[in-house]
Amino acid sequence: MSLEQQQLAWKLLQQAYQAQMHGDYDHAVELYTKSLEIFPTAEAHTFLGWTYHFQGKVDEAIAECKRAIEVDPDFGNPYNDIGSYLIALRRFDEAIPWLEQAIAAPRYDPRHFPYFNLGRVYHAKGMLTRARECFQQALRIEPQYTLARQAIENLRRMVN
Repeated sequence: MSLEQQQLAWKLLQQAYQAQMHGDYDHAVELYTKSLEIFPTAEAHTFLGWTYHFQGKVDEAIAECKRAIEVDPDFGNPYNDIGSYLIALRRFDEAIPWLEQAIAAPRYDPRHFPYFNLGRVYHAKGMLTRARECFQQALRIEPQYTLARQAIENLRRMVN
């Protein structure tokens, strides 16, 4: 794989991301697919999955995240995304191990997301103390994370 091919694949990934952010999901899918054909990356698979999710294709989104994990098991985003998709499907118990793997992943920057998502799972399961702990951990990692702050406040109101 030449450096030029890698750079082209990265450029296509960036263009796909821009299309995705502008809501042009079909074009984003096309560009992510081209990027993956040139040089498969965990990022391109994960973002393609995210685009499929926006299109309502949850099974395809999960499959792309699993491909991302095959390419780079250290990349945390696809684990969190699978957990998030399973939460949306109300498959809470299935989501837990994926979110725990996201937390443990060596290469993952927005680590507060899987803690927040775990909090959502535990809240849905009625495990409010565990939910609060997860939301608090998300805030320790990212003190400005408004959703975690709101979740803690909602739990406080429920208990009082």
